[in-house]
Amino acid sequence: MLALWAWPAAAAAATPLGLTNCGPAQGVYVCSGLVSTWDGVPLDTTVTLPSAAAVRQPLVVEIHGFGNSKYEYLDPASTAYTDNAFGWARRGYAVLTYTARGLWGSCGTPEARLASPAACARGYIHLADVRYEVRDTQQLIGRLVDEGFAKARRIGVTGDSYGGGQTFMLAALRNRVMLPDGGLVPWRSPAGTKLRIAAAAPVIPWTDLIYAIAPNGRTLTHTITPRGADSTPVGVFKSSFANGIFAAAQFATGPGQPVGEPFVPGRPMGFLAPAGLDPEADVASWVATADAGEPYTGAAARAIVDRLERYHSAYYLDASHRPAPLFVASGFTDDLFPVTEALRFANRTAKRFPRLPLSMLFADFGHQRAANKPPERNRLIAAIRAWFRYQLLRKGRRPRNGVTAFTQTCPKSTPAAGPFFARSFARLARGEVRFASVAHQTIASSGGDPAVGNAIDPVAGGGDGCVTVPADSSSGAATYTIPTRRERGYTLLGAPTIAANLRVDGAPEDEAQVAGRLWDVAPNGRQTLVTRGFYRPQAGRNVWQLHPAGWKFVSGHDAKLELLGNDAPYGRPSNGSFEVEVGGLRLRLPVRQRPDCESVLPSARPLVPEGQRLAPGLPRRRRYHCPA
Repeated sequence: MLALWAWPAAAAAATPLGLTNCGPAQGVYVCSGLVSTWDGVPLDTTVTLPSAAAVRQPLVVEIHGFGNSKYEYLDPASTAYTDNAFGWARRGYAVLTYTARGLWGSCGTPEARLASPAACARGYIHLADVRYEVRDTQQLIGRLVDEGFAKARRIGVTGDSYGGGQTFMLAALRNRVMLPDGGLVPWRSPAGTKLRIAAAAPVIPWTDLIYAIAPNGRTLTHTITPRGADSTPVGVFKSSFANGIFAAAQFATGPGQPVGEPFVPGRPMGFLAPAGLDPEADVASWVATADAGEPYTGAAARAIVDRLERYHSAYYLDASHRPAPLFVASGFTDDLFPVTEALRFANRTAKRFPRLPLSMLFADFGHQRAANKPPERNRLIAAIRAWFRYQLLRKGRRPRNGVTAFTQTCPKSTPAAGPFFARSFARLARGEVRFASVAHQTIASSGGDPAVGNAIDPVAGGGDGCVTVPADSSSGAATYTIPTRRERGYTLLGAPTIAANLRVDGAPEDEAQVAGRLWDVAPNGRQTLVTRGFYRPQAGRNVWQLHPAGWKFVSGHDAKLELLGNDAPYGRPSNGSFEVEVGGLRLRLPVRQRPDCESVLPSARPLVPEGQRLAPGLPRRRRYHCPA
């Protein structure tokens, strides 16, 4: 009764969230300023409305990428990854955009902290902590509902990268809030109204932050990842990305300044907790521990792993509740948050809640090495609009559950192949190309050409997914060549799966690594990276995958699998020296083409490591049978 009684008075208020800097812009009504969140930290916030008189609107919340700010969505000349606030408001939504705590105008710059010294004292970055950054979003939503500007049952959230991970957490929580002590309570507005997320659209997100930044190869596209498998052992640290992100936590490496202001590289714009002050937000110590390398088995390292899984990863939130309807977009060429980050959550959700609306889009967009071509980016935005239009307004055609995919192409001017659609990720492929080798080869921890590693590094190499390098064999690597014999070639659409007998000598198994690369080798002796992945090997039979990819191998080109002992500078080399003997290798490449019983074979039953279960959505029977 309190919320119902309070609404008419609140709706008559002149501005949302008490913001005073209001006026028309781009054909809509915009209010901006600082708003205190649940613990008093001032957040630089903008609310965009269809008009000055608009009340009780469906709400779209846009959560920006790391190192950026609310201005990612307040540039009328840019649609970013999820459209700008003006476009959403013109479509009849109220729009909430704010800068995450510890960045730019939310206590990030020296000027912001000087203006609010007491309130900003603990306004440092918590690195997308569900108890802090995610709760900030919930708090602002609740106030907009109490004030009558937003509908309690028509709340949609979206965001990319840093915002994509938080969007996934909000979808997983749906109608719950996590308190600082880790307890979950029902989500209610400050006035007591029950709230829930009605639809979510995470873009280029993570769902397990530890695995995203230090993968051990235990997540597979066709299984349900067991709890703890992704960090036992801790994987290979993506050092070039992680240290680039750490720099972006303090100084401007990309735009985030107000629209119209010049970008100043290196401008102080991030607030990190002083080392040792707050173990819940000690980002500098977390990075330093990872940079020191293996072993990651000490108490301090395990405490960091536990904290990042418990409070920074949607996959490890209590999954007994049905999440919000999900549209998820990830990039085949995204070396930071690859497609497996979306599939991990999607596979488990499809098993537990098979009727949940769940749609996915995979293409060549996202973080480096992605091309981010306009046609696929435009399709992404159109898909998010259609998702919210149906889920929030119940207008338009019901979006299809399933997976839509486009391929990577080189040169970048070449249009992508697709769209390819299937009811599940596994069904995108209609057959597979198989390769087997009985020969034994040895991987050395020192193997690999540093010049090649630099050229294909997503940060140091400039992030060009179409760069070519000489196709010379690397010393200390295991190399396997698969000629493309099919006249029309074949289109890889999925994750290359590797099975092999491994023996590790030298360093302990949880300190050794296998860095895999799949190349397209052209007749001119140059090769292009198709996909890659890290794996912590074990003695005996091993099954692992490289990142899922979409790529056409044309006739005359070879696919080449290269296994090395490191992929520096992308991944941190192990501290110890080791060798890995590889024998009995089997490689499966899932392809779009139907089986021809020669170069493309029917898809065999997926290989499943011990302790894992198959995910739903796999083809139930073979449609093709080849003669013996």
